[in-house]
Amino acid sequence: MNQLLTIPLPNSISVTIKREDLMHPFVSGNKFRKLKYNLLQAKIEHKTTLLTFGGAYSNHIAAVAFAGQENGFKTIGVIRGDEVVDKIASNPTLQFAQNCGMEFKFVSREDYRNKQEISFLENLKTTYGNFYLIPEGGTNELAVKGCQEILTVEDQQFDYICTAVGTGGTISGLINSALSHQKVLGFPALKGDFLQDEIRIFAKQENWELVTDYHFGGYGKVNEALIAFINQFFQENKIPLDPIYTGKMVFGVMNRIATGYFPPKSKILLIHTGGIQGIQGMNLKLKNKKLPTIDIHV
Repeated sequence: MNQLLTIPLPNSISVTIKREDLMHPFVSGNKFRKLKYNLLQAKIEHKTTLLTFGGAYSNHIAAVAFAGQENGFKTIGVIRGDEVVDKIASNPTLQFAQNCGMEFKFVSREDYRNKQEISFLENLKTTYGNFYLIPEGGTNELAVKGCQEILTVEDQQFDYICTAVGTGGTISGLINSALSHQKVLGFPALKGDFLQDEIRIFAKQENWELVTDYHFGGYGKVNEALIAFINQFFQENKIPLDPIYTGKMVFGVMNRIATGYFPPKSKILLIHTGGIQGIQGMNLKLKNKKLPTIDIHV
């Protein structure tokens, strides 16, 4: 069930959080949206196997594994990093995906960079047959079509739509469905400016901006300030945030409010894109580094 929580702030600014993470217990948030039409297309094409790509802690890998099982597909996950081949039992994400029936192919990080090359894909087809290909992160035209359905009539009241950005599919859908008075702000989880070009492949309007100051060092990188923010936010609002995507976005929005970026009386909508399954794996990493962990009790 999708829920909204509105937080009143100084200068008559309000922040409302759209709980896309509550849409499905295992295929939550933007993953549900991205997979919706891809699963329908796979059935139209009479495909029986889904193949996709991701890292060892990927929300996308976990979502495809469960969605495939739920919809009667065999699933193949091509995993970045052959060093984790013997560490499935200690990796919550891979263990979950395997329990959902996903078969893994571990490849070196160097080989993984070639995942879009025709020869790489042809080798996969030789091994696994005529599969339905879902890109890393799930972003393609059908995924963007699903993400265009995130905003509803009730969301027309908002001035700003904010989302975390990974591969660019979710923000592209939001850009396409936002109204002329709304600005879409994307908070990338990765360093670099290459996402501008990726988003423009799918985005049909110019009502958007990437805010690149809150990646905390890059994809999968966190620090004690971010962890403390996530824990405090949960204590105050009972909403869990993941440290890879939504936690960074909410941190960035709150920081921009504090520094006067948003005009008085702004109505800001934050899209909670899920990713909570990744907290368990992140906490294992934090414990190994003797750092504070995320304490959200979910």
